[in-house]
Amino acid sequence: MEKTMAGTESAHIPQQRGESLQETAVRYADERHWDVVPGTWLEAADGVQHCSCGEPACASPGAHPAREDWATQATGSATVARRLWSKQPTASILLPTGRTFDAIDVPETAGFLALARMERMELTLGPVTCTPDRRMHFFVLPGAAAKVPDLVRKLGWPPASLDLLALGEGAYVAAPPTRFGSRGAVQWARRPTPANRWLPDAEELISPLAYACGRDR
Repeated sequence: MEKTMAGTESAHIPQQRGESLQETAVRYADERHWDVVPGTWLEAADGVQHCSCGEPACASPGAHPAREDWATQATGSATVARRLWSKQPTASILLPTGRTFDAIDVPETAGFLALARMERMELTLGPVTCTPDRRMHFFVLPGAAAKVPDLVRKLGWPPASLDLLALGEGAYVAAPPTRFGSRGAVQWARRPTPANRWLPDAEELISPLAYACGRDR
């Protein structure tokens, strides 16, 4: 199966304790060659954290695009990333999908079930995130969004019957340590390391992910 390189041989874990959002974003661009874009941020008012977008019922406070042209603002340059976050140091870190990687989005319970099965099967895995709204994102080769519905269908499920979505061009994932309001921060279930610089094809992961989502219904 063809794979692609998601980082360099010398790539380190891109987030370290105490590291600022700016430095983390710079490391994602520099060491993993991921495009990054600053999103909204959290603002405190009367002791309560609110999203900078100003929407009281914001679904992802502090963790969504801050402007309509966010996709064109995204950059893979560490220098540009440093400049972008210098304007708003507490901005969330968003990673556009459909470029260096796509992401398969599943419920947390199904994701951990699938992750355990994948590890037993010794499958090649890329980075995986967990979000405070109990979702998991499995990083895979670009192009997954176009073929996942057919892959799920071939496994015997109507795509709409499973809580499984492939994020590609025009979408994004929030990267650690971005916070979702008071709900907590995005975390790595599997950190980006030199060992997982090779991303799997969606076809390699779809069976355990679809099976886990089917059980989770």
